[in-house]
Amino acid sequence: MVNTPESVPRTESPAAGFLSFEIANLQGVGTRERQEDSFSILNAFDPEKARQKGFGFLVCDGMGGMKDGKVASETAIQSLRAYLDQLDMNGDIHDQLSRTIYAASSDVERILGGEGGSTLILGLIYHEHMYFASVGDSFLYLFRDGMLYQMNCFHTMKNDIYRDIIGEDTWNLDAARNHPEASALSSFLGMTGLESIEVCHRPLPLKRGDTIMACSDGVAGTLSEAEIMQALSVAEISNIPAILENGIISYRKPNQDNYTAVILRCV
Repeated sequence: MVNTPESVPRTESPAAGFLSFEIANLQGVGTRERQEDSFSILNAFDPEKARQKGFGFLVCDGMGGMKDGKVASETAIQSLRAYLDQLDMNGDIHDQLSRTIYAASSDVERILGGEGGSTLILGLIYHEHMYFASVGDSFLYLFRDGMLYQMNCFHTMKNDIYRDIIGEDTWNLDAARNHPEASALSSFLGMTGLESIEVCHRPLPLKRGDTIMACSDGVAGTLSEAEIMQALSVAEISNIPAILENGIISYRKPNQDNYTAVILRCV
């Protein structure tokens, strides 16, 4: 399903001029029986609250191989929205976002007994700077000046093994590549004893022309980076979701996962 983009009122920045933001989104079931991705837009259509609390987006991909991914992602979204609404923007944002993520994870764990989980991409824009966080293997992209950058790292067994062997005399990279559970998540919202999350220490200064995309692996796990770059380079943000969806459908994957994307452009 492709939704019509919305415009977000201009926000004041002490360091630069004024930016405004356009948002569009995409969501589809793929070949799965039901939708287990969830997303939310934060404070985008309340200018006063956006100025006071920032505005942003959440994308959560419920883990279909565990107990009730739909409940996991929806619970994560609801909890995160409630905790983010309590942020003190004059305080330590990094610390508050970290505590928010752990609290939301505890809520998912409580409801599903540690048997279900969800990934997370979080973006919060305040004074034209974007704070961001992630858990799991969903994607956060920045398309800037013709270049595509992935802003987050994955919490997978493969990456954990890579980190463990850094500094060893002999780097046995095949141990990570060939691990039978290389793609398995090592961190996700709802897991018992969650330890590893990613929260930016310095917010990203945004500028006109920047395009941000948060998406589940049903999007970026199907499309190549070249295809994503081509889509995000389109002048009208309203055309981007359809281009992404047409690309996904063109692969005709028999096991196509749910796909969800939130796209934001600075204008």
